[in-house]
Amino acid sequence: MAKYRKLGRTSSQRKALLRGQVTSLIANGKIVTTEAKAKEIRKIAEGIIASAIREKDNFDEVTVTAKVARKDKDGKRVKEVVDGKKVTVYDEVEKTIKKDRPSRLHARREMLKVLYPVKTSDGTRKGTKEVDLVAKLFDEIAPKYADRNGGYTRIVKIGQRKGDGALEVLIELV
Repeated sequence: MAKYRKLGRTSSQRKALLRGQVTSLIANGKIVTTEAKAKEIRKIAEGIIASAIREKDNFDEVTVTAKVARKDKDGKRVKEVVDGKKVTVYDEVEKTIKKDRPSRLHARREMLKVLYPVKTSDGTRKGTKEVDLVAKLFDEIAPKYADRNGGYTRIVKIGQRKGDGALEVLIELV
């Protein structure tokens, strides 16, 4: 007996399909797919969320000094002439950052193996920005499920698909 469903695909196609659907599930909160795919997605998504819950508070806050470019009222960098060249003016700023401990860093890298990069846009070319799904897992999803022992996803049967009669389901984060 197999440990997983093959979904009628080669291993590389299957891994890509599942990675894409898990990424969509975490980014959007719910997706519609077939029952067999949903059951495979659930295994991966629940493991990732459980890992995020385990490591959500496992970091140190460190204060660092960083050089930041000075900007004018329009948001453009301030430049001044030094020895005949235009040079950007920098200010030193104190910043507090989260520094992952080794186990959280490992969990972050394991999540990045599964999740694809996601971009959101507001319709314009300049409005496109990258969403950090791992940060979303640690900061939003993990605190929400901290008191829960598993069962982070729900599968709701919708009905049969018109084209091939496959049973469609809605898989969502609870």
